[in-house]
Amino acid sequence: MNKQELIKKIAADAGLTQKQAAAALEATVNAIETTVADGKKVSLIGFGTFESKKREARISRNPRTGEAVNVAASTVPAFKAGKEFKDKVNG
Repeated sequence: MNKQELIKKIAADAGLTQKQAAAALEATVNAIETTVADGKKVSLIGFGTFESKKREARISRNPRTGEAVNVAASTVPAFKAGKEFKDKVNG
């Protein structure tokens, strides 16, 4: 499912126009991105938690040449699925 298909699904399920659904989706994604970028968590009970995690610097290998490559420390976004979401996916 791509973004446009998701917007159509949201509009149909919530009784909104596609324009309203697109605005709601954009606002939701923006709120999650901004909050996680500020180092805070976003928890949606039953769905999951969005947060940022720190990755330590490490030495990796170039798969083509086998040459060692230094990878700098970084902060990355992470998502941990909630129990209800996991149960739904697992049937």
